[in-house]
Amino acid sequence: MRLFWKEHIPLLLSWFLQLSLMTGVFWMVGNPSASILTYFALLSISVLTGYLGFRFLSHYRFYFRLSQPMETLNESIEKTGDSPLPEALDGLLKSQYRLYQQKLYQYERGRRDYITFINQWVHQMKTPLSVMDLMLQEETAPRFDPVRDELDKLGRGLETVLYNARLEVFDRDFHVQPVQLGTVISEVIRQNKRLFIRNCVYPEVKANPDWKVESDEKWLIFVLGQLVTNAVRYSAGSGSKVTFSVFPRGRQVVLEVRDWGVGIPEHDFPRLFDPCFTGENGRIYSESTGMGLYLVRQVCDKLDHKVELESRRGEGTAVRLVFSAPLSSLTSK
Repeated sequence: MRLFWKEHIPLLLSWFLQLSLMTGVFWMVGNPSASILTYFALLSISVLTGYLGFRFLSHYRFYFRLSQPMETLNESIEKTGDSPLPEALDGLLKSQYRLYQQKLYQYERGRRDYITFINQWVHQMKTPLSVMDLMLQEETAPRFDPVRDELDKLGRGLETVLYNARLEVFDRDFHVQPVQLGTVISEVIRQNKRLFIRNCVYPEVKANPDWKVESDEKWLIFVLGQLVTNAVRYSAGSGSKVTFSVFPRGRQVVLEVRDWGVGIPEHDFPRLFDPCFTGENGRIYSESTGMGLYLVRQVCDKLDHKVELESRRGEGTAVRLVFSAPLSSLTSK
């Protein structure tokens, strides 16, 4: 309604000016009676009112559409009216809708091609890594240890690239089911055993192996792997531990990964889960990519798990994954 009146302000002003001029002319030419002037004014007002009423009724949907934001794209192809101006607006919105659909299709096709390429590339790279790893298993000399370490780094990097790409199609690549946390923790420790040994950091498990949560085991192992990599990297050479703890919190189950390393400065907290943010520690430890916590948050959000982080400089860091636990898990200890 407000838009209707704003558009017709020039018309109302011109009508008032015209009425004033005609009244002045009548007075100057014939000195008409007040009743004639009143009749003329009422007639003019009636014509104007009729025009505005017809205009409002015939263009009501048009003004309503312009004054209300669209909630869905499908609203842009709905019919507005039969008058020339609403029809022109409908034609413009439909052409923009078709253009948007075309651009969206091109983007989706490019994204699918990119994901397919990344998947193929990662799998192609894994083959030579597996061959080199098998070759090194027969070598026991200490001089081959740095090579093994670099192969581990390459393997973790490829896994990160692969899972980052799969986030785009997460809804097609996850399966939620009861997951035994003790089994997941053991698998993560097994996958990262050389990382622990190389950095003189040792895993400690404080968890009942029977605890279960609803999650996706593959993605959960990936998330814990990212947390372990960070925990070990920032505790390297300290001879300390990385502690895995599982405990109840009301009707929830909490899995905590705690290290006793350098900790995180407080001023870095607001951006810890931003992509590619390495922070103050990342500039000291050159291996930091700034993607670990970002991927952890993204995966947990999609799995409906909460992520909590607690850290103090020089005292270590604790990251907690909070799960909504089934009743059977809460009663079995």
